Amino acid sequence: MTAHTIKAEFAGHSGAKLAARLDLPAGTIRAWALFAHCFTCSKDTLAARRISGQLASAGIAVMRFDFTGLGSSDGEFASTNFSSNLEDLRAASDWLAAHYSAPEILIGHSLGGAAVLAIAGDLKSVKAVATLAAPSEASHVIHNFGTHVDEINAQGEAEVNLGGRSFTIQRQFIEDLNATSLAERIGDMKKALLVLHAPRDAVVGIDNASTIFTAAKHPKSFISLDGADHLLTDQADANYVADIIATWASRYLPAEAPRKEDDPVEDVVVGETGQGRFQVSVQAGPHRFLADEPVDVGGADTGPSPYDLMSAALGACTAMTLRMYVRLKKLELGLVTVTVRHNKVHAADCLECTEVERVNGGKIDRFERIISIDGGVPEELAEKIAEIAGKCPVHRTLEHGAKVATRVV
Repeated sequence: MTAHTIKAEFAGHSGAKLAARLDLPAGTIRAWALFAHCFTCSKDTLAARRISGQLASAGIAVMRFDFTGLGSSDGEFASTNFSSNLEDLRAASDWLAAHYSAPEILIGHSLGGAAVLAIAGDLKSVKAVATLAAPSEASHVIHNFGTHVDEINAQGEAEVNLGGRSFTIQRQFIEDLNATSLAERIGDMKKALLVLHAPRDAVVGIDNASTIFTAAKHPKSFISLDGADHLLTDQADANYVADIIATWASRYLPAEAPRKEDDPVEDVVVGETGQGRFQVSVQAGPHRFLADEPVDVGGADTGPSPYDLMSAALGACTAMTLRMYVRLKKLELGLVTVTVRHNKVHAADCLECTEVERVNGGKIDRFERIISIDGGVPEELAEKIAEIAGKCPVHRTLEHGAKVATRVV
């Protein structure tokens, strides 16, 4: 399975078809997360996309969807309220459980954060809840209606401009918000909680985070998103949030079994993440990381480049081979550091090349390996160290070449 996003749909609380996206990691899925977006937003906000993509690169699959009447989902927004949002969340959880696996992580942004706090206690599969810029009470969003509140109460509904778009807000929406109390639900949910909030959030003040944190029972954690805005429009902020959630949630997910010597990795799975032009997620057994290209060639520099990884393979193999040798011979040797430099040079200028290679001309890849040892290199071992380094399997593969068989499936 490669890292990618697929479309899905399911029936919401009213039977309307709700649009969803599933962000799937490369390789084995460690757990499923369910993402609830902010008020009048959609599953495709920058924060939702970036956080979901980053979590997928850490092996956590994410389902994000549009609530009834929003984004690409069917239904009438005017007929919805906070309680119907909770039922949409419940429907999403049930759909995931039926088609993939029940969610173990809930993530909610702004009012979506209030929603996941309200429903978390009812979902037995959920082990951890993360909120981003969440209000401590659902009724907090009423202030967004400004002077229209009196009109809504008097006339039953009103057209309200929110974020440059017009929405019909009915009286029942306000009444439902006012009737919802989160404090008791937060205290009773019995889930691990991570509260993330920007101190200078101009939409939902930091005092909301304090109230949520105080109402929750342990285990609970708080992360200050210093400098971030309410919608996490800066990619660095969104990536930081995703990394924090993935690391924190790992504590509440089943541990991945470490590999044994007789259980080698047969497949290394590399898949595009959809983040940036070149970013890919790499999985080798239980290990996951990102690879990318430098900024000057169109990448985002979020991980080592392919040639960086090749140089790392040579360096790692060299250090391990030397350590195996000194242990076998029961020699005393300080910690080994291997520095690898890669560049392309003209064969004619390559001192290490054979005469045939020089005559053939053209450019070749040259890896320069510099070995240093803590405490210095014993004079009597210097030549032997260079000899043993040359027996590193990756060194031999690079020097002797290899065949690459390709299948397109």
